[in-house]
Amino acid sequence: MSTASKDTPPPLPEPLRVAVADSHTHLDMQGGTVEEGLAKAASVGVTTVVQVGCDVKGSRWAAETAAAYENVHAAVALHPNEAPRIVLGDPDGWSRQGARAGGGEAALDEALAEIEELAKLAQVKAVGETGLDHFRTGPDGMAAQERSFRAHIEIAKRQGKALAIHDREAHADVLRILREEGAPERTVFHCYSGDAEMARECAAAGYYMSFAGTVTFKNAAPLREALAVAPLDLVLVETDAPYLTPAPYRGRPNAPYLIPLTVRAMAAVRGIDEDAMATALAANTARAFDY
Repeated sequence: MSTASKDTPPPLPEPLRVAVADSHTHLDMQGGTVEEGLAKAASVGVTTVVQVGCDVKGSRWAAETAAAYENVHAAVALHPNEAPRIVLGDPDGWSRQGARAGGGEAALDEALAEIEELAKLAQVKAVGETGLDHFRTGPDGMAAQERSFRAHIEIAKRQGKALAIHDREAHADVLRILREEGAPERTVFHCYSGDAEMARECAAAGYYMSFAGTVTFKNAAPLREALAVAPLDLVLVETDAPYLTPAPYRGRPNAPYLIPLTVRAMAAVRGIDEDAMATALAANTARAFDY
């Protein structure tokens, strides 16, 4: 495939008959205007999106965008890889090669305080994406990352908001910290990446599991096994756009309008029709984010 074709947005899928929500997207990282992205999504039955912030600036933008558009809800947080950047001064948000002189704990506290102020806003429905990322963060950044995660859990509980979790190669530690801190009433594993055993553990705790385009990938059998055993009323769908574009367009730009591809793949895994899948997803997302 040529470089040009990889940059070409995939075509519009067949519209869903039952409208759904994209439970996790990054409109600020996608091409075109917000209006264009929302209109394109709505044309195929994706009528609501949760816009997710990854740092203070992006969280402010999420809150402002959600205030401006009725069908956009905001989530605000410091991404797990943002906390080490603030504390250690690593410009990439993580450090495997050794830390630079950073802002330290006080700078992290200041950023967390601003996230909490944003979390108080009515259009902000979640605190996230927060959590742990053992893929990107080396040992020198893990303490800051864990401290940030624990702080976000407390913010979500104080403000009565959902918690949206980023969990990359950190399943056991994320689940442990949720047990230690006490999870918020509504907790969502964004881009769920665990296996069936973890899905059962999440279900027992009442955690929502949001599936992205990864569930369509050929090598994702364990993810499909997790989806097969997850209670239907705890399952969400997302793009994490512009990343994780579903098959057959993997590697090309993702956007909320591609949600129908993932919904249909999820319906096939569950052995139900797409209308039943979409109906459950729509209800679950509204319940998870309380809108």
